[in-house]
Amino acid sequence: MKTIGIIPARMAASRFPGKPLYPILGRAMLEHCFERARFFNNWDVLAVATCDDEIRTFCESKNYPVIMTADTHTRALDRVAEAAEKCGTEVEDSDIVICVQGDEPLLGPDMIEAVLKPFQDDDTVNGTMLSVPIIDEATFLNPDIVKLVHDIKGDVLYTSRSPIPYCKTFSADIGAKRVGGIFAFRWHLLNWFTETPESPLEKSESCDSNRIMDNGFRQRIAPAPSRPYVSVDSFEDVARAEAAMKDDQLWQQYK
Repeated sequence: MKTIGIIPARMAASRFPGKPLYPILGRAMLEHCFERARFFNNWDVLAVATCDDEIRTFCESKNYPVIMTADTHTRALDRVAEAAEKCGTEVEDSDIVICVQGDEPLLGPDMIEAVLKPFQDDDTVNGTMLSVPIIDEATFLNPDIVKLVHDIKGDVLYTSRSPIPYCKTFSADIGAKRVGGIFAFRWHLLNWFTETPESPLEKSESCDSNRIMDNGFRQRIAPAPSRPYVSVDSFEDVARAEAAMKDDQLWQQYK
């Protein structure tokens, strides 16, 4: 079983144009993501996927493998799937392709291990997503942050930009969770995803994973390790990421 890691990145992000190359503590956000992802030792392939010459040039300057993709993709997973097909190794149905979003500057190899663990524990699992506890109301209410609800077994039922599950007064005790930017798929499920039209709830929520649930499939949650984890969805998140990174152990190893 091969493990293929793809980091999708594009300059035209609607909420934060130019985000992949925006500096965080003096390093491009994409650089943080790649350097931290490669602390995981069991990649068969780890590469950046982009449609932008500017990102390609940056990757080449850092000797990061980069795969050019079409500029028509509206969903990161479609870009990841195209890149996996072009990654230089034959990808079999049972191989695992991991989407490592290019706006997760505090990811770690333990998070890669987390999204792989459900496959090792249960051979019926075909897809996973990193889940992160929501401990503050601002995150719960923020429409830039995708929330999730799951069943007792841990299979995701729904993802939304609205605050779910419903509560009259927010408390960390309700167990709300958000989607972390690391997803893993058996190749056959990711391939199916790219061949299936956008679903109604995927369109209305602007959440890729709803295409999977709308069609009767499931992704298993992979609880994130308990430590600071800041996704950069908007410019305002940069300061939060920098503050968290100053005390981060991985940053000390590659800065």
